[in-house]
Amino acid sequence: MQRRDTPDPSADLVLRGGTVHTLDEDDTTGTAIAIRHGRVLRVGSDAEVTASIGRRTRVIELDGRAVIPGINDSHLHATWLGAMWPETVFGAAGAAVSGSTGDAGGDSAPAAPESADSDPHDTSRSAPLVTTRAERRAAILRAGELIASLGITSYTEPGIGPGEDAGATGCFAQDVFDAYVELEAERLLTARVNVLALFGVLDGPSTLHEVTAGLRSLERETTRPAWLRVAGVKLFADGIPPMHQAWTRHRYPDGTSGGLLVAGLDADERADNLRRMILEANRLGYQVGIHATGDRTIDTAVSAVEDAMRDSRMELRHYIIHGDLVTPGALSRMAALGMGLNVQPGIAVATASWLAAVLGDEVAASAWPIAAATRAGVSVSLSSDAPILAPDWRQGIADAAAWLGAPASGHEAEVDRMRAMLRGYTVAPARQDGADPWKGTLEPRKVADFCVLETDPLHVPAAELPAVGVDLTVVDGELVYERLPTYSR
Repeated sequence: MQRRDTPDPSADLVLRGGTVHTLDEDDTTGTAIAIRHGRVLRVGSDAEVTASIGRRTRVIELDGRAVIPGINDSHLHATWLGAMWPETVFGAAGAAVSGSTGDAGGDSAPAAPESADSDPHDTSRSAPLVTTRAERRAAILRAGELIASLGITSYTEPGIGPGEDAGATGCFAQDVFDAYVELEAERLLTARVNVLALFGVLDGPSTLHEVTAGLRSLERETTRPAWLRVAGVKLFADGIPPMHQAWTRHRYPDGTSGGLLVAGLDADERADNLRRMILEANRLGYQVGIHATGDRTIDTAVSAVEDAMRDSRMELRHYIIHGDLVTPGALSRMAALGMGLNVQPGIAVATASWLAAVLGDEVAASAWPIAAATRAGVSVSLSSDAPILAPDWRQGIADAAAWLGAPASGHEAEVDRMRAMLRGYTVAPARQDGADPWKGTLEPRKVADFCVLETDPLHVPAAELPAVGVDLTVVDGELVYERLPTYSR
């Protein structure tokens, strides 16, 4: 007989009768999963996991459904998303993320911008969307409800800080971070949040002084870093190619080649200032997410990381955001440095024609080289950049598959590709977060962050994945979303 003061060894939650994809290195699968104290207890057969069921265990019958690790949207502006939804920068999203059907990017591609005044990333023409702490809290919570319905259990808010205190939308100011701190203290967050600090202007200029001074005064401590963490800093190194703002070795139709957003008297000084920002962040132990689209910008950033890492023993996992025109040479150097690449497949699909219009079809065809980056050994995280696009990872995978084209050989190749793209939304972002020892896969002792899909994604063509419903989302072993009442005991 078990003594009353002996801890109950049974699971708190068991899901059985389906397919559980752990996405670990061995592609381990099972038919059931057991959770205890917010952690994965075991994955195995129904019979193996049934041994973990006790009197207080909640049991959910999967009835053939699939469990995958929780989605980590590693580049998602949640406050901006919550303030804008159901609109996105590229148009209305509406029912696109209803949980069962839809195209997250809308019915058609957005119209190409005609000038820098119509830059889809530019927020300068927007009226303030939020102005008070209460409005910012409400926007974060609204985004939280939306992303929970999509199976998203972690995200990175890429760019919050005093550089945007006077920003036009109000969605990126330091007060946004303070709102996050409040919500986390009240245990109201339903997803884990990484934050990149911002000391310049969103999609705009920054100075060496404001970035280095900001880094030196940055408060990194939070009460529960597994739920809210200051990861590092975001640097806007350049703009985007359709606006002639990406710094490139190619020529735009007007004969220019773009330039860096970092302040400086000339190109050399701007490049050196970017280098010094990266060196200082690395010295202080902060990760750097570098918004870089042009090949010259990316090469400059990678060279700075090489300098920073030369005498550093820290593994900070600096990464390039967007990386439109990254070259094979840069990818090889990034792999050697352990740098990541954060790509938004939906943006590639939606804007490839814009890129071709300013730099030609050949350049556009070589842009966003997701497959080449993976082959080079670069950890590629897939993300939405919401609310540029809707935060629907299912559509992101469909877009990635469309961008990559049909695999060379048959069904097994399609399955392998789907598994790799799922890792791009789970395993790779966990690595970007420096959290791969405790999240990103469903291995024993890792956090119980996962979602339940109505159909096994490995048995669905990528183009049809957006129609696969998300039935349940679990974070830290607790249900944060349930699409339909599910049988349990």
